[in-house]
Amino acid sequence: MDFGDTSALGVAVVGVAGTLLSALLTQRAADRSGRRRQERVEEVSDRRRREQELRSCYVALNMAARQYLAALTDQLHALVREEDLQETWLRLTGARDQYREAYAEAQLRVPESVLDLAGRFSHDLGALYGMVRRLDGGPTRTGDSAVAVRENIDALWAALRRMRGEMRDQLGASRADFGR
Repeated sequence: MDFGDTSALGVAVVGVAGTLLSALLTQRAADRSGRRRQERVEEVSDRRRREQELRSCYVALNMAARQYLAALTDQLHALVREEDLQETWLRLTGARDQYREAYAEAQLRVPESVLDLAGRFSHDLGALYGMVRRLDGGPTRTGDSAVAVRENIDALWAALRRMRGEMRDQLGASRADFGR
């Protein structure tokens, strides 16, 4: 073989190797790009799932708190009117249990800013529940009265509005989003 044949063979080998290597490098780049794209899709999906779980937790906590406050209000009205309290106590007990469940879940899911508000709210709800129970026949404490219960209920509705506002902020749902 002469030099021309050898160089033609060398050029052919380099050309074929370059073509094969180019295809291999293109495939590796496409695979890497596909993996990155899949990771981004999974990250977005995970973020949306976490946001939906948080939103569901907020909805459950808000709804349970509202029902608990409404049941406390109904119990106060029944106490003041000296009505049969059996039905209102059952409703209050159910609302209290539902709130405890929603709050327990919130303790594991919500950010600290919401958890701080929810913790104070929960504590104040418990104290109010105790006052209502005492007014129904237990030994009362100084300051226990229907007027005090009403004032505490009003204060708790305001606290719930603050907590709900913080939850909305955490979800990115401001009043401006709704044209208000």
